[in-house]
Amino acid sequence: MYTIGQVSEMFGLPISTLRFYDREGLFPGLERKSGIRRFSERDLEALRVIECLKLSGLEIRDIKQFMAWCVEGPSTYPDRKRLFEARKAIVEAELAKLQKTLDMLKFKCWYYETALKDGNEDRLNELLPDGLPPQIQKLYDNAHAQA
Repeated sequence: MYTIGQVSEMFGLPISTLRFYDREGLFPGLERKSGIRRFSERDLEALRVIECLKLSGLEIRDIKQFMAWCVEGPSTYPDRKRLFEARKAIVEAELAKLQKTLDMLKFKCWYYETALKDGNEDRLNELLPDGLPPQIQKLYDNAHAQA
């Protein structure tokens, strides 16, 4: 069992956030001893899921719904699965956007490193758009792909 201070430290969350989650009913089985919250391994796993869902863009009210489904039991498995599939699709789309951004940044770093070595952009302009070195070409192509 862990105290709220220990959980706060473990997860890098303010104690006020953990108290808020508790007030919102996100830890339905949270044990209290003499009024002090005691977090079990199960509560820590719930917190990992809560933080995952938050990072995926889900709002607290929807996370509360998920936690209510967990309490309801196996009949809500299809609802829970749909929720995670939807969040996964959203995160995958965001990752693709971020990868495109990262590829542009990597390409431009290479581009300006090369321009600095050459003292100009003449050779680079001759290589564009499809005569770049293979690894750089992949970066360029992804960065310039239509959405």
